[in-house]
Amino acid sequence: MSEQEQTLSLVDVLEEDQELQEEASAVLAGSDAERCSYPQGYVKRQALYACNTCTPKGGQAAGVCLACSYKCHEGHDLFELYTKRNFRCDCGNGKFAGAHCQLFRDKDEVNGLNKYSHNFFGEYCTCCRPYPDPEDQVEDQMIQCVLCEDWLHGRHLGCALPDGAELHEMICQSCMEANDFLWAYVGRPAEIAEAPPVDAGRKRSRADEGAPPPCRLKGLGAGGPPRAPPGAVFWPSGWRSRLCRCRACQGRLSEAGLSFLPDESDTVLAYEKKGEREEAATPVPARDPLMSALSNLDRVRQLEIIHGYNDMKSELKDFLQTFAAEGKVVTSEDIRDFFERQQSRKRRRADGRFHCA
Repeated sequence: MSEQEQTLSLVDVLEEDQELQEEASAVLAGSDAERCSYPQGYVKRQALYACNTCTPKGGQAAGVCLACSYKCHEGHDLFELYTKRNFRCDCGNGKFAGAHCQLFRDKDEVNGLNKYSHNFFGEYCTCCRPYPDPEDQVEDQMIQCVLCEDWLHGRHLGCALPDGAELHEMICQSCMEANDFLWAYVGRPAEIAEAPPVDAGRKRSRADEGAPPPCRLKGLGAGGPPRAPPGAVFWPSGWRSRLCRCRACQGRLSEAGLSFLPDESDTVLAYEKKGEREEAATPVPARDPLMSALSNLDRVRQLEIIHGYNDMKSELKDFLQTFAAEGKVVTSEDIRDFFERQQSRKRRRADGRFHCA
């Protein structure tokens, strides 16, 4: 491999690392890594973790915010829950057997409005398996249901995945069956949005002025459209904004605990966009300092650094894979220990204790 190819491979690695960092920032930048979110109440959406060390299976389900996962549960066996809506941090409350939150002490014993699932014990999908699953050899993607927020394997959704499935919102079969009025929207959200009011043929009187609009779903017929085959439903972009907002439909959504559904800002995509904006607003150096340093060195020194970087990258990958295999969160202490071991090895080489053949 030529020097130019090796230099380009380093650039590619750095760019790939930057992409991964941006993806992580989209999720985590929307949450505070320094302060417990408890004082904010039931946060609209935030990154959450469950501690298998403090609240193992068989006990009460509990979730902790990003900051508490770092400060209060560092070194513990954590399940990463991605994001959940309308959740208040449980860290240190009555579910934690006397253990206190180090970031915010004055907490209620229980957060009664929080919703929990088997995800909080490291189980996902209808198959109730962990993720990652060391016994599952099938390559498959996990997709989150909009309503119950469980993660399901694509092969367990009971339907064919559309092209670009990750760009669609999905409601699982169980949630569709529990909220059967949603079937009226399946297959024709645009028609619903454009459907004229049932009284469009007559002129509105002054008594009608300011009256709430009639239910647009009635324009589709009392029976609604034929039901789709059993299975999950994937929804097109903007479908939430097309849901009927009449008083009766709002009441139905509220009764089902789905008042959030017409809110476009509730979506994970909106949350990630918020995180991206906050990350972009954070000042960063105009140029990557590593690439700037390399450009000022001779070729021999550049290659030495590149080889050292590639060795470190390979070792770091192996180190992180152990955490991924066990589903554990990597803490700042873990990373610090890794680099301290790297420094120790470097010093031993410099002392002549290690020799190359």
